[in-house]
Amino acid sequence: MSAVGDYLESVFSLDGKVVLLTGACGGIGEAAARGMAAAGANLALCDVNTDKNGALADSIGKDAHAFYLDVTDVNGMDAAIDEIISHFRKIDVLINCAGINRREGFLDVTEATYDAIMGVNLKGVFFLTQKIVPHMIRNGGGKIINFSSHNAQGMLGGVSVYGATKSAVSALTRSMAIEWAKYNIQANAIAPGHILTELTRATWENPARADYLRERISMGRPGEPGELVGMLIMLASSASDYMTGQTYHVDGGCLAGGKPWDYDTKWK
Repeated sequence: MSAVGDYLESVFSLDGKVVLLTGACGGIGEAAARGMAAAGANLALCDVNTDKNGALADSIGKDAHAFYLDVTDVNGMDAAIDEIISHFRKIDVLINCAGINRREGFLDVTEATYDAIMGVNLKGVFFLTQKIVPHMIRNGGGKIINFSSHNAQGMLGGVSVYGATKSAVSALTRSMAIEWAKYNIQANAIAPGHILTELTRATWENPARADYLRERISMGRPGEPGELVGMLIMLASSASDYMTGQTYHVDGGCLAGGKPWDYDTKWK
């Protein structure tokens, strides 16, 4: 390997690191799993879909193992964590990727819908992290990567509860960062923009909504799940050792302001 390759490996490699990933079977989760594995990580893939999760682990190989974990079941988390610790002996990186959404107008949201979204997107993140951090402290440190969203700041119609949970995830990330810095734990969040997955395909196939979104994305297109992997690897690796408490937007220029209006320029 070249000197450049040696240096990049020393900074970005996840070789020997144990990564616990929730929501592993989602579009972003699967891309995250494959990216972490390619960077050398050992994977604890967590999801409620046991069949799909097992198939994902098998396709990745010997360094990936599937575990059943329902992030809405706080009491049930302990069994899954014990199983993961028993298998890997440690957890170096926690990626809170599990999330749900139901697009409904503010006036249409029922208490059941509110509780369901809050349960997965916020309560699950809070209590799973609370249970895993003591293991990181005993191990000398770790990395926490939470999934926020563009909707934490830039809203769309019909995502009131979802946006509230993702704003809260960014706030929780800052709390984690300042409370656990003394334990060599860095906590950051990724806020994806409008990513094309099976769950968002219907939106992108709706001409009016697709045009609306493209006008608000500087790059004029949806992101792909794999385009989040570079940021994930950086935040999971030693490259981010002095980065904590931040939410990083990976959004094709959506938060920056979308496409500009016409302006005078000699360049075409």
